[in-house]
Amino acid sequence: MTAPAAYRVSHLDALEAESIFVIREVVAELERPVLLFSGGKDSIVMLRLAEKAFAPARIPFPVMHVDTGHNFPEVLDYRDRRVAEMGLQLVVASVQEALESGLVQEPADGVRNRIQTPVLLDAVEKYRFDALFGGARRDEEKARAKERVFSFRDDFGQWDPKNQRPELWSLYNGRHHPGESIRVFPLSNWTELDVWHYIAREKINLPTIYYAHQREVVERDGMLYAVNEFISPRAGETPFVEQVRYRTVGDASCTAAVRSAADTVQSVIEEVAATRITERGATRGDDRVSEAAMEDRKREGYF
Repeated sequence: MTAPAAYRVSHLDALEAESIFVIREVVAELERPVLLFSGGKDSIVMLRLAEKAFAPARIPFPVMHVDTGHNFPEVLDYRDRRVAEMGLQLVVASVQEALESGLVQEPADGVRNRIQTPVLLDAVEKYRFDALFGGARRDEEKARAKERVFSFRDDFGQWDPKNQRPELWSLYNGRHHPGESIRVFPLSNWTELDVWHYIAREKINLPTIYYAHQREVVERDGMLYAVNEFISPRAGETPFVEQVRYRTVGDASCTAAVRSAADTVQSVIEEVAATRITERGATRGDDRVSEAAMEDRKREGYF
């Protein structure tokens, strides 16, 4: 009698199954979830996972973008197109509107990333969201490596890294009081390389900004920033055209590009496999404010 064939699940299949389980668990446990969708690669992958989690039904929650007003146009175009294609409800929490209402003040350096936090918390309170799906991964940054899949936030939206709930045997505790919320990270155990392998396998379209292209940039603090309406050359800086791509996208005033010839999914995979610095470490100027910049923002309520 022949032995039964061994049943094996691929690495990507295992990650996908875990993430889909997390998404379904949130919908089962909590009342008003929302998925943070910026048009960046991680949120795009999260949206695909949510689509698979509930197919053939529609995704049973809205998506939200905390819009700084300093966005790359390619990414905003993608966001609006994808939301329309899927028939999703899009909630835009606007930093510009918050500035006009007096909720926040324009930072002296013009970088709006830090003032996203009160805008996000205001939207959470306004729409009474009790669970927020975020695309953060543990490999991105050391503060994110500390965080659980279900990350409890108090009624001020704050995170205490020393007071987190255990997640033994993938059992997730979504219990909370009114006003409190849970940040949920279905991609916690993924790496940047996993994300790109999944994009390749699923044939997911991305904003063109993720692939090599010619762009006018300036070199600042060892990083290449695009010259645009939000970033102008400073004294001593000379703009030049370089072939670059973006490994991550965010506020255009603090997100840098990397030199690259990778203009296809496969060539990006090869490039990421060879790199030894995370995408945030290589391209996010806001993370260089201090050694604990990300953790400080997460304590305040940042996603």
